[in-house]
Amino acid sequence: MAGNYGNWFIRSRLKTRQLLLLVALDEERNIHRTAEALMMTQPAVSKLLKELEDMLEVPLFERLPRGMRPTWYGEIMIRHARMVLSSLNQAHEEIHALKAGQVGQVRIGAITDPGTQLVPRAIARIKQQYPLLDINVTIDTSDMLQPRLMAGKLDIMIGRILQQQDKSSLVYEAIAEEPISIVCRPGHPLLNVAGLGLRDVFSAGWILTPAGSVLRHRIDMGFRQQNIDPPSNVVETVSQLVTTTLLESTDMLSAIATRVAEHYSRYGMLRVLPINFPCKMDEFGFITLRDQQLSPGAVLMMRTLREVANELYGSSFTV
Repeated sequence: MAGNYGNWFIRSRLKTRQLLLLVALDEERNIHRTAEALMMTQPAVSKLLKELEDMLEVPLFERLPRGMRPTWYGEIMIRHARMVLSSLNQAHEEIHALKAGQVGQVRIGAITDPGTQLVPRAIARIKQQYPLLDINVTIDTSDMLQPRLMAGKLDIMIGRILQQQDKSSLVYEAIAEEPISIVCRPGHPLLNVAGLGLRDVFSAGWILTPAGSVLRHRIDMGFRQQNIDPPSNVVETVSQLVTTTLLESTDMLSAIATRVAEHYSRYGMLRVLPINFPCKMDEFGFITLRDQQLSPGAVLMMRTLREVANELYGSSFTV
């Protein structure tokens, strides 16, 4: 235990206000605006920054004629400052929740497939045992969720690690691959076409994720692999609500995760077109921060998510 008190930030008496300063300077990029945001004088801001730079023995910000920008050293400190401040805020919220009789809180971010299958089932199960567990769920793409995880705004992410991301700071546990199906509204004319293939649908109107997204790239490649041009009559959106609403009210098509398509099909909202579509996304999994311990509520949630993943996807997590 004694060694834990010899960390540099304890010896140097790092102040929480210096962490707030780093984040404010990164957002404002200006000493004057930062001083106003923190309700400090400009000399006090400059002094606090100099103390931190002297402590670390590196420049954290580059002074420019009009403002300032973080150095590489500064980028590292800013990222960790955000995580520390987020953890402190979370600790306060957990204490407040416990005082109010709750068992804690957990913040989950998930891509669409597990967000419509795994996460709801796990929530329904854990709420039976812990009805006062405060759960927050965000459904988005991996490239939108991962920065939130890195900033400490999510406890658990269910998605994919981006290639450009430093994987050393993350813990990844694979769950399942994500096949893709082409869907339409019930009663769509194409449902009556015998021997339906990609050549019958490429010229239709489509609702797809934006160009540049991983899913869109895989969809386009699925067409090109069969020497067919990708759809050009396209409405781009990441909103599942916009997608399903347009599908229900038009003859447009979309390509979505097969398990999501089957979910909508069970309730009569959409139909899966009988097309052999050579398209699938890479496996997704549980992603957490390596150096951040899960809160008690997040530990309970993760245990339940693994349990449900074993049942839903045939995974082999220890629970």
